[in-house]
Amino acid sequence: MGAMTHSIHRSEPVRYRSFRKTLNTVLFWIILFPVAVVTIMPIVYMLSQAFSPESETMVWPIRWIPLHPTVENFTRIFNDPTLPVLHWFANSMFVSTTITVLVLFLSSLAAYGYARLEFPGREAIFFTLIVSLMIPAAVTLIPVFLLMRDLNILDTYHALIWPAGASVGGIFLLRQHFYGIPKELEEAAVVDGASRFWVYWHVCLPLVKGALVTQGIFTFLGSWNDLFWPLIVLSDRMNLTLPVGLLILNQGSYVQRGLAMAGAVLATIAPVILYAFFQRQIVSGIATTGLGGR
Repeated sequence: MGAMTHSIHRSEPVRYRSFRKTLNTVLFWIILFPVAVVTIMPIVYMLSQAFSPESETMVWPIRWIPLHPTVENFTRIFNDPTLPVLHWFANSMFVSTTITVLVLFLSSLAAYGYARLEFPGREAIFFTLIVSLMIPAAVTLIPVFLLMRDLNILDTYHALIWPAGASVGGIFLLRQHFYGIPKELEEAAVVDGASRFWVYWHVCLPLVKGALVTQGIFTFLGSWNDLFWPLIVLSDRMNLTLPVGLLILNQGSYVQRGLAMAGAVLATIAPVILYAFFQRQIVSGIATTGLGGR
């Protein structure tokens, strides 16, 4: 009898834990399902409009599934000589990739210096960099534009790439990760005759690969989606990036919702592919940010 009572008391906590787990799962889905629906609805609407004839894009209520699906909008974008969308796509890819590589190299190099090198005023300079994050971009807009003008590089890729070549946020992110690397690894390489740059390139960079991927994805997406600065410094239609080029789809004779949505679908291809391949590295890099910092 005592053994049976003991068994009943042991089973109660197990049932309670199982009930709590089920309840938490149900609450989790109740909260996140509406958020997921709200997030996905604009994407579904964009796809629906992109594959709908222009006559069906203005109907009410919204037709989430086109009655007469068509690829006419995409055909016009690719074949219209006044809309070099593929060229704009290539421009955005080149500029975004170049900026990403430049930011990763300069930010990691500076972050390694702040994390490992000892020099006078190191903390004061780094503090100044962090404070600069609070300066709105609009404050530096005119000085940077005038500098690009004086250098005679307006309406070129250089005006997009070089002002974005350094990232204070990237320096801070990577510095925290460099702090987490045991110094013994670097000291062993130095004892073997390695230079400081060799240690940075071959020892430290591979150990912060997750943070590099995270910073690279954020930098690429920021450059890919940037509209304001390219809109100011670019004027030649063939030099436009894709976000600026898509504005033309909403101007003049191109004001057509289906056409604009087809261009938006094209603009989302690169970000979706990047996230699909690197989502694990992004989450891992964010989750570990600052764990080794001081």
